[in-house]
Amino acid sequence: METKGRLIAGSHNRNEFVLINADEVSRVTSVKELSGQICQICGDEIEITVNGEPFVACNECAFPVCRPCYEYERREGNQACPQCKTRYKRIKGSPRVEGDEEEDDTDDLENEFHIANGGDPQNIAEAMFAARLNVGRGSHVNGSGITTPSELDAASVATEIPLLTYGQEDTGISSDKHALIIPPFMSRGKRIHPMPFSDSATTLPPRPMDPKKDLAVYGYGSVAWKDRMEEWRKKQNERLQVVKHEGGDGGGGDGDDADLPKMDEGRQPLSRKLPIPSSKINPYRMIILLRIVILSLFFHYRILHPVNNAYGLWLTSVICEIWFAVSWILDQFPKWCPIVRETYLDRLSLRYEKEGKPSELANIDIFVSTVDPMKEPPLITANTVLSILAVDYPVDKVACYVSDDGAAMLTFEALSETSEFARKWVPFCKKYKIEPRAPEWYFVQKVDYLKDKVDPAFIRERRAMKRDYEEFKVRINGLVATAKKVPEEGWTMQDGTPWPGNNVFLGHNGVRDLEGNDLPRLVYVSREKRPGFDHHKKAGAMNALIRVSAIISNAPYILNVDCDHYINNSKALREAMCFMMDPTSGKKICYVQFPQRFDGIDRHDRYSNRNVVFFDINMKGLDGIQGPIYVGTGCVFRRQALYGYDAPKKKKAPRKTCNCWPKWCCFCCGSRKKNKKAKSDKKKTKTKDDTKQIYALENIEEGIEGIDNEKSMLMSQTKFEKKFGQSNVFIASALLEDGGVPKGASSASLLKEAIHVISCGYEDKTDWGKEVGWIYGSVTEDILTGFKMHCHGWRSVYCIPKRPAFKGSAPINLSDRLHQVLRWALGSVEILLSRHCPIWYGYGCGLKWLERFSYINSVVYPITSIPLLAYCTLPAICLLTGEFIVPEISNYASIIFMALFLSIAVTGILEMQWGGVGIHDWWRNEQFWVIGGVSSHLFALFQGLLKVLAGVNTSFTVTSKAADDGEFSDLYMFKWTTLLLPPLVLLIMNAIGVVIGVSDAISNGYDTWGPLFGRLFFAIWVIVHLYPFLKGFLGKQDRVPTILVVWAILLASIFSLLWVRINPFVSKGDIVLEVCGLNCD
Repeated sequence: METKGRLIAGSHNRNEFVLINADEVSRVTSVKELSGQICQICGDEIEITVNGEPFVACNECAFPVCRPCYEYERREGNQACPQCKTRYKRIKGSPRVEGDEEEDDTDDLENEFHIANGGDPQNIAEAMFAARLNVGRGSHVNGSGITTPSELDAASVATEIPLLTYGQEDTGISSDKHALIIPPFMSRGKRIHPMPFSDSATTLPPRPMDPKKDLAVYGYGSVAWKDRMEEWRKKQNERLQVVKHEGGDGGGGDGDDADLPKMDEGRQPLSRKLPIPSSKINPYRMIILLRIVILSLFFHYRILHPVNNAYGLWLTSVICEIWFAVSWILDQFPKWCPIVRETYLDRLSLRYEKEGKPSELANIDIFVSTVDPMKEPPLITANTVLSILAVDYPVDKVACYVSDDGAAMLTFEALSETSEFARKWVPFCKKYKIEPRAPEWYFVQKVDYLKDKVDPAFIRERRAMKRDYEEFKVRINGLVATAKKVPEEGWTMQDGTPWPGNNVFLGHNGVRDLEGNDLPRLVYVSREKRPGFDHHKKAGAMNALIRVSAIISNAPYILNVDCDHYINNSKALREAMCFMMDPTSGKKICYVQFPQRFDGIDRHDRYSNRNVVFFDINMKGLDGIQGPIYVGTGCVFRRQALYGYDAPKKKKAPRKTCNCWPKWCCFCCGSRKKNKKAKSDKKKTKTKDDTKQIYALENIEEGIEGIDNEKSMLMSQTKFEKKFGQSNVFIASALLEDGGVPKGASSASLLKEAIHVISCGYEDKTDWGKEVGWIYGSVTEDILTGFKMHCHGWRSVYCIPKRPAFKGSAPINLSDRLHQVLRWALGSVEILLSRHCPIWYGYGCGLKWLERFSYINSVVYPITSIPLLAYCTLPAICLLTGEFIVPEISNYASIIFMALFLSIAVTGILEMQWGGVGIHDWWRNEQFWVIGGVSSHLFALFQGLLKVLAGVNTSFTVTSKAADDGEFSDLYMFKWTTLLLPPLVLLIMNAIGVVIGVSDAISNGYDTWGPLFGRLFFAIWVIVHLYPFLKGFLGKQDRVPTILVVWAILLASIFSLLWVRINPFVSKGDIVLEVCGLNCD
């Protein structure tokens, strides 16, 4: 649009642009250039009004509707905008209808009340009275319903233009009963409505007419017009229920079906962001900035005021405090802009499911992984599988794959029993819509039948189902008892053949439940394992499932859950599809992560097993940046993202040049900038790391389609085999973005290919575990896999349904909990010392800076164990030596210290407020941060260093000593492990220090109490944080091993006496001899 250097004002709500300080000629010209919109009802172009502006029917949303359709909708329809449902207001030049508000404007009375006989006051009054009695049934003057001054003088033109009836003039009909057919002004395409104004001075040729049609066919408001409108309405109603998903890059959500009305619920976004209210988040951000300022003042004071008589203690404390500040910054800033998301399941159904037609929801493959049936009971795995088979999702679009990495026949037989019980359980769940759909946890619930007034038929079926489930549990437990005694000849299957150990068995494939309905496909997979091969534990098992599922079902989306995480919300898959299948933003989402919720945890959550602070605060903060990290379970993936493809890039609009400089100047500057940018891009391409292989789906597909000769075909095939391995079937499936398997392939051939892709040597010399699938190189493959996806430009989404999507079990025992944290910390150390460390990996790609901060914090946190251990030891040393890490505190220093403690407390309170976390959960998290930091994180750091640098693998055994019966018996079970020593030593040292410090103050008098309070506060802070450890260590006070107490007391005593004897932090001066005053003679 040519603006001629003037300003343009516009609005989203009004479909108009206004030139400021523009002359009338340029104004009309510019507005006409912006016109040309097409009416969404009849397909005609929207006309220009007499004021030179495009016609706007609705001032709320500016939905493009021409004037004739607008007036027909007001007269015959529901008088509302099809998009925003706002009632149409009368626009100047249109007739009044019933329901219009009283208007004070009298300049448009002739149009408002259909007055065509001039401005006689009596005629006006009669027309107004007639309109009050019979609103909406009056005839209009012309086809558009607009009476203009030129048409009021039509009598002067009527004698020159013949009135036509079937192409001939009929003198028997009065002139006001004839139809005046005038062709529209053809400016930008074909129009069927006349222009809102006519020029009587223009000679218009008569329009040819079809004598076979009645004259009314050509008139607006005729029967044909009404039929056309009704047909259009019927077409829109048919499309209200479902829209075919075609997706789009960014804002292409409206391009999948142009005829669908925008008022349709299925047309609306499937989810939305809910930012944290500004009343909660703005004070939080202000406190963070204030805390940074206070930290700066704090370190300025601490560094400029050393403690000369305890320089070692002071220096150690300052170094620890600096590291704590850095760690806090890495943890705090990713929580700068937290968000919450909301899904619309009804819109998902309207868009992809229509009654009487096949569902268009995407297929989903669900992965369940298990290893040792003795440590992971088959009954728990069976409940997880049953909850998957009974999920609220189309049956033909769900496939469940169970990976048995231990190749145990017990797991296979338990799965066979599960598939048989599912024939009863699945129809029962879907008939009564019960939640949860894991029978073990469903029957644990207490249901008050009298209060809820449950149907008696449901009570009978529920009791019968509970009896069936008890029998099912007996059979499973019988299999477990039998499996403890391995036969000498080995395990044999029911047909007498020996157990193969590794295979793929197709379970539910066409099997129906007791009511005759299909069940989801159930597949058992146990991959091949041989000595001398690195099988990469869980990551290798997941990659094997990716390849098997790609050959058998090849769903575009994958859900992975641990064997002890059942589906607690039957609509969890639909929740994820609200993000994945959203046409506006779904294409860039690599995975949807759900929070982990747990059953069977004690009421006080002594060891912070729920981890509420991480899942309800940290993850919400990450969702506002680039998405949450992958936590290993309860996550729905896009299969193409797991294949190592780049995220689709949003096409940028072409840059516009200014018109304020001569063309030769812009050309010169533009070309210079362009050449400079091209050189820079070329330089980046040359210096790019060759080991980093990023594959774009578009490039690969173009390479296949663009094969012109055998050489290029051979190169492409070699490239794919290097990436995916030597399986043509898998390569073909990997290139299908929307999934699907080749038609006509037999189950036998697919099964043979599936066994081939899980063989031991299939991944050799391929990109599996490097760029494709779950990434190898760490025990915590989940963090590494999510990090690689974010480096490819993908974003993830955090979904928190009102009913938790998944629930699992967590170790509530102290020793088991410490070993779980040890494994997580060990994986972080492995990533820290690998080439995939977020400190130096992935620059120049799609990873955002705050997201990188979060990943850096997730791999460096085990290092915090060293300064934390030193800092927890300092109080005991200070109490034993009588020194302190801070010199005599002045008023300025006390203000800084109080402000720092206050800012820490306020930050925690505000986090709890916007995160919805209780103070109890927040305090448990703080306590276990200290417990795990001085034990598991410390051992993981040294173990990781030995493993990566020296190649030495160390392990810490857990031995069960005793157990109690009853609820939460595991909570009081004591298991000896080396991880218990550091926290116990710290507890005893600080306790001894408190006793010695108080005793010394009592013996030395009043003057020593002042300095003692600082040391005591410091020591009690450590003891309070270690209190859950002490409580778990003591158990029920009669189960503590004597050897553990003896060793802990011995080590603490030796360490304390050694420090008191050496006293290295006190300067040694010359010995001063004083006269004692006693007469020794």
